[in-house]
Amino acid sequence: MAIEEGDKLPDVQLDTPNGGTISLKDQAGRPFVLYFYPKDDTSGCTREAQDFSAMMPEFEALGATVLGVSKDNAIKHQKFIAKYDLTVPLATDTEGNAMEVFEVWVEKQLYGKRYMGIDRSTFLFAPDGKLFRAWRRVRVPGHAVDVLESVKELLAR
Repeated sequence: MAIEEGDKLPDVQLDTPNGGTISLKDQAGRPFVLYFYPKDDTSGCTREAQDFSAMMPEFEALGATVLGVSKDNAIKHQKFIAKYDLTVPLATDTEGNAMEVFEVWVEKQLYGKRYMGIDRSTFLFAPDGKLFRAWRRVRVPGHAVDVLESVKELLAR
C-alpha cells in the first residue's frame, strides 16, 4: 500500500555518503522534503540536485530539511557531490527498503525494453511527521521551486 497524504514518516534507515546513517522517522519536527531520483550524474538527476542545491538557503530559511535518495553507493554519491559542488544532502538506499515503502521502485520501459528503476518522486512531510504532499513522475524543470512553494503553503496553514 502506497504512502498517502496524512501517513506518518516511516521508520526506515538510509546510509549517508560519509558512512553514517539517517533515520527518516527522526526527521519529524520540521518540514522534511524527501526526493527519490534514478541515478547520480545523469542529466535529469544532475539538474534536480543542482536545483535543490541552489535553493538550499531558501529551504533552510524556512526551517526545512531536504534529502535526495537513490540506489547509488556512497562512493558514487561522494563523486557526484564533488563534481557538481552539490549542497543538497544525499543518502543511499542500496537495499531498497525506503523505495519499497514509498513505492518508487517500479517497472519502467525505454526503447521497448522493460526494467526496474526509480520513479522520480518527492514527498513533503509536515513538522508533525505526516505526509503533506507527494509528487510522482516528477518532471525536473521548475520542480524545486514548486516544492519550495509547497513548504511555504505548509507553514502558512
